[in-house]
Amino acid sequence: MPITPFHFGPGAALHSAAPRQVSFLAFCAANVFVDMEPAYYLITGQFPLHRFFHTYIGVSIVVVATIVVFLAALRPAALVPLPDLFLWKQLTLRPVAIGAALGGYSHIVLDSIMHSDIRPLAPFSESNGLFQLISLSALHWLCLGAGIVGLTVLGIRKVLNEERAR
Repeated sequence: MPITPFHFGPGAALHSAAPRQVSFLAFCAANVFVDMEPAYYLITGQFPLHRFFHTYIGVSIVVVATIVVFLAALRPAALVPLPDLFLWKQLTLRPVAIGAALGGYSHIVLDSIMHSDIRPLAPFSESNGLFQLISLSALHWLCLGAGIVGLTVLGIRKVLNEERAR
């Protein structure tokens, strides 16, 4: 299924480990942008579903595009009163770039383990050495566990910060 929330679990863990350095929003945005490709091919009934943007070269373009979209959105946000959900207006280049890169490249790794039609090293190689490296259920549990750990750490930090503020 395109745009699976399982990809967001590792993003939550990475963001909780370095909240000022890793933008969770950019991580998620890069994942969603990457999965626009299989969504399109699924809707139009074209196979394979995972093509250019599910390669390391293709995802590099997605990472740059994610950064550009975030930075471009900041300009009108300064002029138009857009809602600042998840404090996205306060993001700077560094956490956006790190979040987008971690999101995009982790997406390729995770999908390489899960999907047989991914050729992550194309055009240099048609092989996928990560396919079925671990079971699908183990992969899902790892992603879910990472998300639970990340959200727990973020929740604990929030509570501690609120207590310090009193």
